[in-house]
Amino acid sequence: MREYMKEMLKRKDLISYLVKSGLKAEHRNSYLGYFWWLLDPLLNVLVYYFLVVIILHRGSDEFNYGVFLVIGLVAWRWISTTFNSSAKAITRYSSIINQVYLPKAMFPLTTTLTQMVNFSFGLIVVAIFLAFNNVIPGWHIVYLPVIIIVQLLLLMAVSMFVSYVCVFVRDIDNVINHVVRVMFYASPIIWEGGRLPAEYQWVVAMNPVAIVINSYRDILMFHRTPDLSGLLMIGIVSLGIVVLLTWYYSKNEHKIIKAL
Repeated sequence: MREYMKEMLKRKDLISYLVKSGLKAEHRNSYLGYFWWLLDPLLNVLVYYFLVVIILHRGSDEFNYGVFLVIGLVAWRWISTTFNSSAKAITRYSSIINQVYLPKAMFPLTTTLTQMVNFSFGLIVVAIFLAFNNVIPGWHIVYLPVIIIVQLLLLMAVSMFVSYVCVFVRDIDNVINHVVRVMFYASPIIWEGGRLPAEYQWVVAMNPVAIVINSYRDILMFHRTPDLSGLLMIGIVSLGIVVLLTWYYSKNEHKIIKAL
């Protein structure tokens, strides 16, 4: 496994290239080009705000629901796009993989890093909403890098697992869309976790997506310390899974090549 890690480090220039090419490919033929990195999360927030607040008349009057919504949707966007793009993280490069030896684990990792760059532009949208609604984060914003690293580790673990399985079971790609939809409604993204009946509070308490998203809200709009114990648990488990999957990739590279 050590040699496998060294091989990936040697390919850091290729990893950087894959991230850049992935970003360019998303809006390559669009008229507005890279402006969509800002416009896409902004439009996503406006659509849900119109649906939930204007049409359904939902959203608490006790706090700024617009800020609550934009933080949840921007954080969720990184999760959903990583899930969806991970399904073909390896298979889309089958022609290259069959010609040149490359550590296969680098492909799902670059997928996650690509979506993290997109997420950083979503944070600009969050900052715009915070400023527009006169919400100024306190000192708790120092926890922001910690939350981002934890989410990155979580999504790396997910991406490595999903991309490997999809090499051998291509139908999983179709199932993922439904799994992501269930996760969206099972997490407090457009609704408040505290509104659940007591017997269903475990959905939020045990949901890593909910813990991460609520942590962003804690530091950006509620001026309080995030759930550090929950974040620590997610980070440790995710890091362990990433290490385990990296080892598994190193032992099963030949199987991936045969399947492709």
